[in-house]
Amino acid sequence: MTRTVGILVFDGVEILDFCGPYEVFSVAGGTAGNDALAVYTVAENRVATRAANGLVVHPDYAFDDCPTADLLVLPGGRGTRAVIENDAAMSWIGRACEGAGLVLSVCTGALLLGKLGLLEGLDATTHHGAFAELRRAAPNANVHEGARYLDNGKFVVAAGVAAGIDASFHVVARLFGEETATRTARHIEYPWEYPGKRESTQTAPA
Repeated sequence: MTRTVGILVFDGVEILDFCGPYEVFSVAGGTAGNDALAVYTVAENRVATRAANGLVVHPDYAFDDCPTADLLVLPGGRGTRAVIENDAAMSWIGRACEGAGLVLSVCTGALLLGKLGLLEGLDATTHHGAFAELRRAAPNANVHEGARYLDNGKFVVAAGVAAGIDASFHVVARLFGEETATRTARHIEYPWEYPGKRESTQTAPA
């Protein structure tokens, strides 16, 4: 079964917030066999989008023509503040979250979930510079300042920038198992290790 992975992009999106998960999920799909993950980018309109630091991205789809995402990735960046004020964008994100089986926010992408009321009573984190904003956006969320990523079941929430890569590997391990996640990490030469294995090593008797 092929799962679709929709990655939101917008002006001011942080590059590694979306490129990191894009790389992990794209490689993982091929590693799992039969292109098990179909990854695409989506923006409000299918026009050039300027990410952080000037990178220009041409999204694969617009809000009105993109396929339903089984896994939705909401990256962060300075542009999230403008997205929050964009009613059309927030309406689409709400619908996409409802239709997705799993949602991964990275960095200040958590502010989008908070503004939509989707982090109520859940564990949450974000970039270390945005904890106060997250608490305002999601006053009933349990904000963890030291967490790299947190798994609430449907909603996986990652801290800033590179933490989204670790969270993506966690999601790959959930979907396809530890072996696929490990092979993916080896392919892209990323120092990821299955958390259960790391914990068991740390607690093993001398």
